[in-house]
Amino acid sequence: MSAVSGHCLCGAVRLTVRTLSDEISACHCEMCRRWSGGIQMGIEAAEADVRVTGPVKIFRSSHLAERAWCDTCGSALWLRDVVGPNQGLYELVPGLFDNAAGARLVREVYADCAPSGYALAGDHRRVSKAEYEMTHPFVHEGEVR
Repeated sequence: MSAVSGHCLCGAVRLTVRTLSDEISACHCEMCRRWSGGIQMGIEAAEADVRVTGPVKIFRSSHLAERAWCDTCGSALWLRDVVGPNQGLYELVPGLFDNAAGARLVREVYADCAPSGYALAGDHRRVSKAEYEMTHPFVHEGEVR
């Protein structure tokens, strides 16, 4: 996908992404649900490809990752790995971009933990909690379990 621009709800935070994935991942883990108010979705972009301006607040949600939002309107901006093999990798919130920058849902993590009141339609990969945690440490309030 070519360079795209996006912004938060109020427009105070603006992003330009040189190369943005065309794939969306969704997560239903407890931490992501609490932060996003529902399903956390992200579009990956390399740290070197992302330019951000405006009043950003960052919360280190675990020893592995940080979450960011606009300090003016509170819009969620990203989840970003701060250590490990994906250090610096952004998972940018699709709502920052018009029509989610044309990205499509390809993966749903913790699919078996999704609240019963909703389900994501489509033919995408659904990864269970057990399957995900076999290869990724579970993070809860800053501790790996």
